[in-house]
Amino acid sequence: MSTTMTDRECYHAGSDFQFEHGEIPLGAPSSYSLTHDPKHLTFVFSRYKFVAKMLEGKKRVMEVGSGDGIGLPIVAKAVGHVTCVDWDERHIASIKRRLLPHFPNVDLFCHDLNAAPIAMSVDAIYSIDVLEHIDPAKEAAFIDRLVACLPKDGVMITGTPNISAAHYASECSAVQHINLKSQKTLRELMARYFENVFIFGMNDEVLHTGFGPMSHYIWSVATGLKR
Repeated sequence: MSTTMTDRECYHAGSDFQFEHGEIPLGAPSSYSLTHDPKHLTFVFSRYKFVAKMLEGKKRVMEVGSGDGIGLPIVAKAVGHVTCVDWDERHIASIKRRLLPHFPNVDLFCHDLNAAPIAMSVDAIYSIDVLEHIDPAKEAAFIDRLVACLPKDGVMITGTPNISAAHYASECSAVQHINLKSQKTLRELMARYFENVFIFGMNDEVLHTGFGPMSHYIWSVATGLKR
């Protein structure tokens, strides 16, 4: 502490700029989590931190199923540009209102990749808590539309709950999770499209390479497109 300033003056010198910045509200799903299951937000932030570390320095990436954008700032700080794609207009409007003024390297598209391709070229694609919501009958077309946006050396990161943990899911989660994977089936899916598929497990905030069935959450990091 400066010898020429009081403790209160030091506090204000190091804190007032934060109050001048103003407050940013959370989106609807994250607001619900904060009041009903706040520890879940720590898990979500950890998932986005993993993606940001894997994609750090990439010029242009796409987030598929961005939701209310709770983890978007983490990735946006690590890469050149992020394009958020979500089918729900409410999420796109929420991100535009709350976050876009603070992150000029982000753009938004309201688009349903289940229904139609998107004309876009990016270095990497990531999806967090999306694959489990895709109708199995539409899965192949969905992945086809994603990989069409990537160059041969592009990267696709996919995070999804493990099917072995399904009996721990809440009623609201279970009704939406119609396409759960194991590490084995996630690897098999991505290996149809990519030469290299790296599989990880995650429990709460901890990423690991431990016993697959005991992972609550699973990841694939895939690269080297098969053309």
